[in-house]
Amino acid sequence: MKYIQIDDSLGVPKYRQIINSIYSAISNGNLKLGDKIPSLNQICVEFELSRDTVMVAFNELKAKGIIKSIPGKGYYINSIEIKLDQKIFVLFDELNAFKEDLYTSFLNSLDVKSSVDIYFHHFNYQVFKDLISESVGNYTSYVIMPATFDYTADVIGRLPKDKVYILDRLKEDLLDYPVVYQDFEQDVYDSLSNGSDLLQKYSKLIMIFPGGKEPEGRMIGFQRFCSEKGIQSEIIRNVVNKEMQIGEAYFVPSDRNLVRLVKMAGEKNLQLGKDVGIVSFNDTVLKEIVAGGITTISTDFQLMGQTLARMIQEKSSEKIRNQSALIRRNSL
Repeated sequence: MKYIQIDDSLGVPKYRQIINSIYSAISNGNLKLGDKIPSLNQICVEFELSRDTVMVAFNELKAKGIIKSIPGKGYYINSIEIKLDQKIFVLFDELNAFKEDLYTSFLNSLDVKSSVDIYFHHFNYQVFKDLISESVGNYTSYVIMPATFDYTADVIGRLPKDKVYILDRLKEDLLDYPVVYQDFEQDVYDSLSNGSDLLQKYSKLIMIFPGGKEPEGRMIGFQRFCSEKGIQSEIIRNVVNKEMQIGEAYFVPSDRNLVRLVKMAGEKNLQLGKDVGIVSFNDTVLKEIVAGGITTISTDFQLMGQTLARMIQEKSSEKIRNQSALIRRNSL
């Protein structure tokens, strides 16, 4: 393909190679203002790439104003101003629907003269450590999502301290760094308190907490609320062999278990929000419509992305708790 170069032997993400190819073609004059670029499908087929990989590249180019899409026609060069002031390393735990919202918001809030490389450690500590080690000195800013890892100060300490931003969790050993975080315990406690009027009709509250990558603060906030209010409650690891009863409300971090609960209620002809309740975590567009609407406890991921971008651009050293809320829908 004329403008796109992908080299499997490089240690550069393939979406980034697509972006770099477009930049190079603009720099050497092969792509000019108004020129059409290869379509998403053409790139997928030519280089055997997933649609998601190419879409990440196109979304960043669109966010920077380099390309624009014309419905029914394709993508065109919208700007040839590609000099970059910022090159940002982003390390997430995993990619899912709400992390995509966060990342898109972050990209859209950055100055157009910023480039972002995103990586994922998938809760593998060795991958986490290797990616950080390999990034040292290559970026103007570093966004790190430690997720479930504790005691990462030595690893993160290899990076320039004034260029590091911590995302999503407030870690005791990383308090010297600026951070945008969720207070999982307090978020759950506050959301349950705000939803007390809805919870009154349920005789028992049940949290399905599998552990692992799920933040324990959610379970602690749930237990604290139920204990203080004298509400009967239970913590279970999964819904296998669970017999759903009228008067129970379920709090479920896992979307897989959310689907199982909705199915279980349907099989027993139990009406959500009346016979049984369901509350999920981390809001998505899909949860607005599933089963007539799923109530969620969720941080504002778009705001998180905007706040992170502002902090990097202002070189802020703040520690900011991101907003969270109970989003009321029919399932409660």
